[in-house]
Amino acid sequence: MDTVKIKNLTKKFGSTIALNDLSLNIEEGKITGLIGADGSGKTTLLRTVIGLLFPDSGEISVLGFNPSTQKEKLNSYIGYMPQKFGLYEDLTVIENLNLYADLKNVPHDFEKMLEFTSLSPFQDRLAGALSGGMKQKLGLACTLLGNPKFLLLDEPSVGVDPISRRDLMQMVRGMISPETTVLWSTAYLDEAHSFDTAVVIDKGKIIYEGKPHDLAKTPQEFENKVIDLMGGYSKTFSEIAENYVPHNIEMECTVIADKLEKKYGNFYAVKDNSFCIKKGEIFGLLGPNGAGKSTSFKMMCGLAKPTNGTASIMGIDIRKDPEKARSNLGYMAQKFSLYGSLTVRQNLEFFAAAYGINYTQRNDKVEEIIRVFGLDEYSEQKSEKLPLGLKQRLSMACALIHNPPVLFLDEPTSGVDVITRRDFWNHITSLSKKGVTILVTTHFMDEAEYCDRISLFYQGKTIAIGTPKQLKEQAKADDMETAFINLIKESEN
Repeated sequence: MDTVKIKNLTKKFGSTIALNDLSLNIEEGKITGLIGADGSGKTTLLRTVIGLLFPDSGEISVLGFNPSTQKEKLNSYIGYMPQKFGLYEDLTVIENLNLYADLKNVPHDFEKMLEFTSLSPFQDRLAGALSGGMKQKLGLACTLLGNPKFLLLDEPSVGVDPISRRDLMQMVRGMISPETTVLWSTAYLDEAHSFDTAVVIDKGKIIYEGKPHDLAKTPQEFENKVIDLMGGYSKTFSEIAENYVPHNIEMECTVIADKLEKKYGNFYAVKDNSFCIKKGEIFGLLGPNGAGKSTSFKMMCGLAKPTNGTASIMGIDIRKDPEKARSNLGYMAQKFSLYGSLTVRQNLEFFAAAYGINYTQRNDKVEEIIRVFGLDEYSEQKSEKLPLGLKQRLSMACALIHNPPVLFLDEPTSGVDVITRRDFWNHITSLSKKGVTILVTTHFMDEAEYCDRISLFYQGKTIAIGTPKQLKEQAKADDMETAFINLIKESEN
């Protein structure tokens, strides 16, 4: 029996076709993964299925209801977690659960759920103070209240670490009834083998539907097959790296962390963190949400003051002369941090001025960056209107506009599609070959393989450091995801 039946569904936004004559059946009691790039149509499909959007043509039946005309009847059977789930960050964990229980008119019986999600010790913590993974668990817990017959999750695991992503899947499988149908949207192709059925969508059309193992036996194979179905990816030379002007650097370590610590009350966000990054090295900071990676980043570029210790960029102490140290640094923040109300060109002009590029050279530099980064057709568009992949490209363009010798990238590919990710890493590895020192964080374990060395962070401390090969050998693992999980579990013993 099918929970969802879709036939010849089309949805347009102006001249953009979001869903293109799409047909799909979703089987009852199964977890179906909806896999696709940013802008492929995943969110539009989910919103149309539950009646938040009306199709231009086609037929939809959900649990026997027409979502366009019977939305009110359908609502009581559905649990929907949108990309930005509406947790109330100024309420505690238990207050959020109480609120959603009242909204759904269900009992305030959360003991099993709190235990299953490991949120029991944090009931009185404000939702805004939770790590990314814990926020997602709380959001999912609120969505699961009332035991919905049909659960729709729009990228619930975006931006969370591999352990939290596994926890989310175990939470869903452990807390739903056998009859519950789940539609789980994701841009992470390595999640595909967690689903009973994989549906890959591209440009509003389904390009694969079936069991994940029928397409490929391993996650990396699955990723390659999906890329082929999307038209393939051909690695070319990086014009971004080609246009980078190398610096004459003789020092061995261009970035140094020296016993960095950050303490909030009695809590250490970062404790005794030390490392040395060489010229042209790609150095990865890996760790679960809340491990201290972003705090380390902020201290090292002068955005947060260390409680103890210091850092230096190109030999300049970040505590003694933060402005001079930052002038050698390009920084790409974890969340899109450009000015959404400014156009692409205006953002580039602003950062060119902020980084001290001479007024007479500024216009030529902005024009060059727009061309090199392929932003010509978007130059007069407001940055808030750009798709996520283009926002990330613009963020990198702003970080590189002053030709810095050091680049800090905080989860630069979070939420973007697999082809965009490969393109980004082509630029990153090409820049490192030109001598740029790169410090990067990521939750994609396949990306960790691009790093020359990795520091694995947990509970504010470095628990392992070495090349990807060395860490896999230390953890007795064949891949970085297993190594990541094994080393963290070992550190807890």
